[in-house]
Amino acid sequence: MQKNVSCTSRVEPYGIAIHGGAGCIRRENLNDQRAAEYRRVLKAALQMGYAILEKGGSSLDAVENAVVFLEESPLFNAGHGAVFTHEKTIELDASIMDGSGLAGAVAGVRYVRNPIKAARKVFEKSPHVMLIGAGADAFARHIGLEQVDPSFFHTEYRWKQLQKVIHSDDVVLDHSSTVSKPNSDKFGTVGAVALDLNGNLAAATSTGGMTNKRWGRIGDSPIIGAGTYAKNATCAVSCTGHGEFFLREAIAHSVSARMEYGKMTLHAAAQTTIYEQLKNAGGEGGIIAIDRFGNIELPYTTDGMFRGFQKSDGSIFVGIWED
Repeated sequence: MQKNVSCTSRVEPYGIAIHGGAGCIRRENLNDQRAAEYRRVLKAALQMGYAILEKGGSSLDAVENAVVFLEESPLFNAGHGAVFTHEKTIELDASIMDGSGLAGAVAGVRYVRNPIKAARKVFEKSPHVMLIGAGADAFARHIGLEQVDPSFFHTEYRWKQLQKVIHSDDVVLDHSSTVSKPNSDKFGTVGAVALDLNGNLAAATSTGGMTNKRWGRIGDSPIIGAGTYAKNATCAVSCTGHGEFFLREAIAHSVSARMEYGKMTLHAAAQTTIYEQLKNAGGEGGIIAIDRFGNIELPYTTDGMFRGFQKSDGSIFVGIWED
């Protein structure tokens, strides 16, 4: 006679983390009302991505939708809130990667409303990984992505930022109230990483780059392995910081490599990459990362980082500073 066997079904972990840039974000430069608005928008983006995961949706959809939400906000240096170049234009960069190995990126686009959507379509609708400039804009038009007049991206705050430095060789990196040299510690980007119920990881990053940037400068955000990386066997990573250092050090991939080849935990890999590798190279900034078990890390070396996460265990966090 067969005995009755009771069993409990195991619920797979899932979750999402987002960032809105790291840098010289000091309490004295951000009043309570402004800080509350940043937290409100971050939380809304977080909940949008989490709702997709909660319904069984893909991590790719979750990170794309969260980043689109942030691209639509004038608070962040991406999409509608992006910074101006020296030529008084706005040039946008974005990348996205699925943990299975698929990846897409665009750089220097001027007309596509949501660059992260174009980045995803690069690997879905073409045999390529990265498209740039006029060609990337033409591709986006060809596949039917929404186009806007460049004035859509303009905000008065970013225009005034440009006026302070346009007659010099200085640049201003985001989250800065002062004029900065290229080695400054004020950075701006948005990004998201997620793990879905099927165990798939994904990462996405979008930015407007540096105020007063020249000559088609591209940072780490659209570069797979530097600003964005995802691998189902290890983790998903999105970076924010002075792009030149993240490019030289391949920071996003480095976190994954430490896990894969060094057998590190996500915590150890993220901490070592940011607090040792990046710092020793002279760079500053931060990352968000999630592994295949749903663990999340948000290390940064600057005064603050706009960030948050929500996990299937019920935990949720949105913050700017250490507290």
